[in-house]
Amino acid sequence: MHLPKSLIDGHFRFRREIHAKDRGRYLQLAELGQAPTAMVIACCDARVDVSAIFDAEPGALFILRNVANLVPPYEPQGRYHGTSAAIEFAALALKVPHIIVLGHSHCGGVEAYRQKVKGHVPERGFIGRWLTLLDNLNVSETDVFDHGEEVAFELAAIRSSLANLRTFPFVEKRMSEGLLVLHGLHFDIASGELNVLDKATGSFAALTEV
Repeated sequence: MHLPKSLIDGHFRFRREIHAKDRGRYLQLAELGQAPTAMVIACCDARVDVSAIFDAEPGALFILRNVANLVPPYEPQGRYHGTSAAIEFAALALKVPHIIVLGHSHCGGVEAYRQKVKGHVPERGFIGRWLTLLDNLNVSETDVFDHGEEVAFELAAIRSSLANLRTFPFVEKRMSEGLLVLHGLHFDIASGELNVLDKATGSFAALTEV
């Protein structure tokens, strides 16, 4: 079975209209490698286009996507740690100065966990096991009041991932040296607005233009 025609047509538009225009930039990336401004840990939801949200050029962002933008705690034992491996590579090899956990509205993964908490049938298989990372999630009553329960769970998941990031010794070391900063952001799909976690207050507020 062939690729969908929309993808084939899109690829050739990219070659003609984007790659050709920025060929020098792509050649530079190919020859010199990547030096991204930030790592973004985002959900794999098709509605969340990370590069578009930040209007980022090729090579600017090191993007990791998984269900519900989750970060597991540091666990050196075990065989397969795709998320942890990407974090290690970003922090130690690429030496990114920023790691961003980017949640979003109407997140299916977080919603599945919320329904589990309410006593509905939980997700099973790989997704069900992955979402156990949210067990004992601390959902803020203030967030429920300000944003509604659905968003409050999404914000709590972002905070949980940030807390788990800090369990990685190399992340904590680079933070203590002033070489790495962690950020929590929440993207509203309908409005396009980003809300950012204020480290001082622990609350989320709309990102303002500098």
